[in-house]
Amino acid sequence: MLQLENVTHAYDGRVVLRDVSLRLTERRIGLIGANGSGKSTLARTLNGLIVPDSGRVLVDGRDTRKHAREIRRRVGFVFSDATTQILMPTVAEDVAIGLRGSGLSAAEIDARVDAILERHGLAGHRDHPAHLLSGGQKQMLALASVLVTEPEFLVCDEPTTLLDLHNVKVIERTLRELPQRIILLTHHLDSLADFDRVLVMDDGRVVFDGEPGEAVAHYTGLMERRADERAEASPPMAGGRFAGAVESSEEGSAMGASVRRAGERAPLESGR
Repeated sequence: MLQLENVTHAYDGRVVLRDVSLRLTERRIGLIGANGSGKSTLARTLNGLIVPDSGRVLVDGRDTRKHAREIRRRVGFVFSDATTQILMPTVAEDVAIGLRGSGLSAAEIDARVDAILERHGLAGHRDHPAHLLSGGQKQMLALASVLVTEPEFLVCDEPTTLLDLHNVKVIERTLRELPQRIILLTHHLDSLADFDRVLVMDDGRVVFDGEPGEAVAHYTGLMERRADERAEASPPMAGGRFAGAVESSEEGSAMGASVRRAGERAPLESGR
């Protein structure tokens, strides 16, 4: 079980998680919210990529502060931009690096790599340069590189954001068929229709926690009210445009700096 107890975190004084407490027991859980709502920071606390300023994150009772290496082996993480996760020159090498230090023999590693590449449609690209793959293939490689380590949990931070519709559907189908327990962050709200539970985040808090239809309705209503408030607060300019500018995600830029300071290659301890 994944558990958060009174988790609070800030970047350079800006609070992005506010006293969040959750017990995540369901097999498939969705996490939605606007950019900057805190959802990506929350996701990164689940396998110790980010250690909260206060509170605890537990994986079956083990604290990410004290057992980060072990927890990263049990909780895999897939980023939205696969290029940040691809580290080795060829497809097979990139998958195999996750098994470094696993105690498996070279033959066992090769067999496991071949099996995962076959399962996810990459066997024909085994010795190809990873950076020459298409966007969809890169995301599948990033996913395969995590799954080869056989984690119990899989946290996916908007894995379909940079993909076309075909590849979105391929990734969604792949996630649906996995045996792992999934925590999926996404802006593709229809992909959550058959999930067990969906959380809505806003301003660093979980503001709704329930079944998918109700959660999506709550989030949609929240965003509509936010847009109405912005329109009312922004007087029209010449040409019918509004003076208010779309907010950027401070969470994303601040979190990126924080993760870089902590060492982005930390996931390699666990096979990503």
